[in-house]
Amino acid sequence: QGQLLTDLTARRIDELFADGTISGGMLPKIAGALDAAKSGVNAVHIIDGRVPHALLLEILTDQAYGTMIRSH
Repeated sequence: QGQLLTDLTARRIDELFADGTISGGMLPKIAGALDAAKSGVNAVHIIDGRVPHALLLEILTDQAYGTMIRSH
């Protein structure tokens, strides 16, 4: 398990795929989010569902509990 990347752009994701940084179980999650971003969705959040109340914590605090993927 690597370091949490909290804010990514579609361009940066392409670089991380190419260099192997994104791997394993994150591949399908990031690929789906990237497809959404490239299709016009402004932002996608991937949040750790193992953390109780992670969605609320992500939205209401400054602590990052996931990754936000932006279209640009």
